[in-house]
Amino acid sequence: MSQRLGKDIEWLIVGLKQFLNRRRRELITTSSVMVLVLFIRSVGLLQSLELETLDQFFNLRPYESPDERITIVAIDEESLRQAYPIPDGIIAKLLQKLQANQPRAIGLDVYRNLPTGIGYQSLVNAYKSMPNLVGVELLVPNNQNASVPPPPKLNPQQVGFSNLLYDPDGTVRRSLLYLHIDDQLHESFALKLALLYLKSEGIRPQQAASNPEYLQLGKAVFPRFQGNDGAYVQADAKGYQILSNFPKPGCHDASKNNCGYRLVSMMDVLNDRVQSHWIQNRIVLIGSTASSLQENVFTPYSSRVMTAAKPVAGIVLQAYFVDQLISAALDGRPLLKVWSDFGECLWIFVWSYIGCAATWYIRKPILSLLTVLFCCLLLIISTYLAFLFGWWIPLIPALLTFGGSVIWITYQLAYMQEKLKRSKEFLQQVIDTIADPVFVKNEQLHWIVLNEAYCQFIGYPNTLLIDKSDVDFFPQHEAEVFRQQDELVFLTQRPQENEEEFTDAYGKTHLIATKRSLYKDAAGNYFLVGVIRDITQRKLMEEELKRIAADLFRSNKELKLKEDRLRYLAYHDALTGLPNRKFFAEQLQESINWAHNHNLLLGLLFIDLDGFKQVNDTLGHEIGDRLLVIIGQRLNNCLRTSDTVARLGGDEFTVILNQIPNTQVAAKVAEKILASITEPIILDGYTTRVSASIGISIYPLNSQDADTLLKQADAAMYRAKHLGKNCYELA
Repeated sequence: MSQRLGKDIEWLIVGLKQFLNRRRRELITTSSVMVLVLFIRSVGLLQSLELETLDQFFNLRPYESPDERITIVAIDEESLRQAYPIPDGIIAKLLQKLQANQPRAIGLDVYRNLPTGIGYQSLVNAYKSMPNLVGVELLVPNNQNASVPPPPKLNPQQVGFSNLLYDPDGTVRRSLLYLHIDDQLHESFALKLALLYLKSEGIRPQQAASNPEYLQLGKAVFPRFQGNDGAYVQADAKGYQILSNFPKPGCHDASKNNCGYRLVSMMDVLNDRVQSHWIQNRIVLIGSTASSLQENVFTPYSSRVMTAAKPVAGIVLQAYFVDQLISAALDGRPLLKVWSDFGECLWIFVWSYIGCAATWYIRKPILSLLTVLFCCLLLIISTYLAFLFGWWIPLIPALLTFGGSVIWITYQLAYMQEKLKRSKEFLQQVIDTIADPVFVKNEQLHWIVLNEAYCQFIGYPNTLLIDKSDVDFFPQHEAEVFRQQDELVFLTQRPQENEEEFTDAYGKTHLIATKRSLYKDAAGNYFLVGVIRDITQRKLMEEELKRIAADLFRSNKELKLKEDRLRYLAYHDALTGLPNRKFFAEQLQESINWAHNHNLLLGLLFIDLDGFKQVNDTLGHEIGDRLLVIIGQRLNNCLRTSDTVARLGGDEFTVILNQIPNTQVAAKVAEKILASITEPIILDGYTTRVSASIGISIYPLNSQDADTLLKQADAAMYRAKHLGKNCYELA
């Protein structure tokens, strides 16, 4: 029995070898194309295309039944016109009216870390009386200044973070469930709400049996996102992330505002115009849908092929997250999963091989074209159907490998046909018509045919060269190169082109480009045909051009560096590095033009330091200069990247606030600047304190002219000084 098993294995090995030999061309092409595409994918060049394809799959998927478990209370433009920021008393009244309708959970997606307006105590009382309320915070590890804390009186168990994960194109395709910061485990806002809802269904979070690192909720196991899942390349995988399989709920009435969820206005709730069953036993999400607050985000549904991208409100995105978690846990809605790396490579290899085989074995052009189109359609449909069942299978790499294999095999077939067509009288035509030196060698690498141009080029007569080899006439190192190139052509049976050195009979060395190819006669004998071109002069010219280009490049680079340096000095203050008066004037005019074209407000702050002269007189000008540098840095830290701070001279600074919604924003920035400037400054052991007087003018409320705005801000600054300094005044 063992002998029979051995023979079976032997026959299997022989059969496998025969198969590989017969499929050698297809397998080599398949592997080469696949490796190239995988390399391109591994460096991230295909990521944007794959993500865009995923977005289009989201847009093509059929609509789902509307989720009646979620209601959104929208803080819309009408609500903002009543009061902004919305006072604590109104928020408290809104929460009380909602709670009266007995929702399962209320999510307040509004940052409320400081008292706002009147009614703060009412809001605190509402917090304490509503255990089903969840608030938000923004977590920024290692940067507490950028974090937004939760409402101070809200129980920490009722707070979830609202951090979003943005892909390089600014689109949100992933959801963050947990974060570990300072050994503390934080849950997301959406997860908190989903768990509150699922708690009444008897569902609690637990470790998945298949993998303890995965989260299980009811019927769903949430696989943890890894940095190279799907199309991602070395993405940030910190925290517990999942690929978001965004729901696509259809809209059946106008109140859902094209988002698929019940959407009511905050004013309607406050005025008792909302039906109780829209709230009862549901998750109620409170957040902004007003476009003026610029809190919109892009999702896969924002992607459009022929139209502009359409973002959704942040509160709608949170509804998507909550909907996905609850639907997966209760209804078994598919999650978005990916194959293993091996599975994806095998998938890509299979389609590369299909492209090779379909092109190689179907030689009729029309039939071959139809087969290729059918395969492409089959690939797209199969990946789309897999997506509907929750699997993200690579489409773009598979298409590229399929198309690359088709193109490469088509090229090989065309080359073979063309070679066969010209082979009958190839040798004679080459010898008779080509003016370049031409030689023909047999398999022993001996010359058998030479044209007159070759004999003149080498400097020896034809009768002396025939049946001889390179080693008989050329230096050893040159003859060795010729031999290696000739053998390579016989081994690979493919044309080769190579640049070489060639020494003629007179001892003159030429630089030549030799193209070698094989010719097979009717008897099956192979001959090597070589065509030579003297490129000595061209190479010398190329070297000269390279030298000239290098000199020009070096000169241009030095000139550009000087120009950049001069421009920097012309537009920046030499001491602080801030923009100077000239830069400020040009930037102010540009900002005014922008604000005018986009119907926006612009704030101008004129800042003059209080007590700076005393520092100069007592501690010296060097300390004063260092103080100005620190003040400039503090001003920069108080502003957005879109704002501009400049030093006009002495201890005078200006700030341009772009795209502000109202005057109060400029006032808040002024307060922030005053608080920052008055912080103690330690220089050479001396603790120094200075303050500032700030004047504020607003375009176009105060003026539409840049000079007038500056004068009005200057005048307001002087009023601030007369009123006691360390304050700000509006023009």
